[in-house]
Amino acid sequence: MRKVDFLLVGQGIAGTFLSYFLQEAGYEVIVIDQFNPHSSTQVASGVINPVTGRQVVTTWLADEVLPFAWDAYQRMGAAIGQQIIEQSNILAFPPSEQMMQGYQNKLQEANAYVRSAEDSYQNYFHYRHGVVEIAPAYLIDLHALLKGWRNYLRKTNSLIEESFDEAAVQITDNDIIYVDTITAKHIIYCNGVHAYQSKYWQNLPHSLNKGEALIAAIPDLPAHRIYKFGITTLVPWDEGQWWVGSSYDNRFTDAQPSTLFRERKEAELQQILKLPYQIVDHIASIRPATVERRPFVGMHPQEARVGIFGGMGTKGCSLSPFFAKAFADYFQYQTPMHPAADVQRFQKILSR
Repeated sequence: MRKVDFLLVGQGIAGTFLSYFLQEAGYEVIVIDQFNPHSSTQVASGVINPVTGRQVVTTWLADEVLPFAWDAYQRMGAAIGQQIIEQSNILAFPPSEQMMQGYQNKLQEANAYVRSAEDSYQNYFHYRHGVVEIAPAYLIDLHALLKGWRNYLRKTNSLIEESFDEAAVQITDNDIIYVDTITAKHIIYCNGVHAYQSKYWQNLPHSLNKGEALIAAIPDLPAHRIYKFGITTLVPWDEGQWWVGSSYDNRFTDAQPSTLFRERKEAELQQILKLPYQIVDHIASIRPATVERRPFVGMHPQEARVGIFGGMGTKGCSLSPFFAKAFADYFQYQTPMHPAADVQRFQKILSR
């Protein structure tokens, strides 16, 4: 029977970074994951944006998270031999005078991540209320990240490529036993929406949102920036292709791409773009979020060997590295978890 320190369930961006930082801390880790090309990480845009929302607010912990993310992705890229992060600032075209005023107000603040931009995009787009730049913003090559780290886990015999079976987990006083072949000191659920089907985590106050995006070929659009028009963002995806999204539908009936979304986004593209384009794909996934928009990180109040790492929502690219390191430090140095992210804040409902 193989003995390890941690059994991690899931190899999305959360499981990837938690396994990375736990191994860096000297722990032996096994990740169990059945590859899913339609997982939320696989279809995400990969954008790290420090300014969001109709109210034009700086994202939570941005001053700490952004520099940490840049360093973490650089280090991870070096580990797998891939360039997986680049600075790709966002050009925001406010859809209304009111929103532009919000950006103008932000310009007056120190270190607000918003600055003036040259208004020179009339050849590419239809817009009426000017343009501002959000900087720094980063673009993550999620496919290279996940594939590269998966290959590393294979080479180090740290990956089980099969579906996780919670019924095969036994918890003893001393360890976790899985399918009678692995013993671990801890098991951590990093498996996104599936974590809330677990008997340990089903009571957490979570929400599920359906995200969709179109993949459009727009070969004449300069790929040195990300372009944002209200809720619609155009993100460099592949050679001459762009990720166009997204949606935040919490009243979905299935996980499939919807005709309504495609029709609405194509109508928006026709209003926005002055360039020819062609839709080449339409992708969708269900992503987990928390009701209060804060992560779930930590150990179960009644099962001290069972943990969770998730609930990052649309901020997974920025928050996952930051809190993965915090979780690893929790085990290595007994460093307290950030109270707004610590799953112990739900001790009462998890103890039912």
